[in-house]
Amino acid sequence: MSLIQKALSQYGVTEVDGKADNPQIIRYFEIIGFDGSKLQDETAWCSAFVNWVAKTENYTYSGKLNARSWLNVGESTASPKQGDIVVLWRESPSSWKGHVGFFVKQTKRYVYILGGNQNNRVSIKAYPKNRVLDYRKLVKHGEI
Repeated sequence: MSLIQKALSQYGVTEVDGKADNPQIIRYFEIIGFDGSKLQDETAWCSAFVNWVAKTENYTYSGKLNARSWLNVGESTASPKQGDIVVLWRESPSSWKGHVGFFVKQTKRYVYILGGNQNNRVSIKAYPKNRVLDYRKLVKHGEI
């Protein structure tokens, strides 16, 4: 299965309102090595989702929960293809905050990302291209 197919298999997974948590979102954290009992589905989980997809498909992954950790994974590419990683800044380009997801397509002004924690669910959402920090191409383990 490709990265984009695996990510699409989770389309619509949504946070649960209130004290309950979506067990699938907690599994994203657990599969990549975090203690799910200490996390909730309200925890920022865009990077956990991308890590889960990459790890379960045997690709390199950051293993970290901060979106910008993906700036150090794979190879930068100027011409992203479906399934490549998109890293965005949040608040300001120099902030530590960000967002990460999978490249779907782009238009003149927008990049469309399939990602987790987009309006509290796995979805495809358009972001202004001026927020892109980098596009990253992942490699399968053993192909480095």
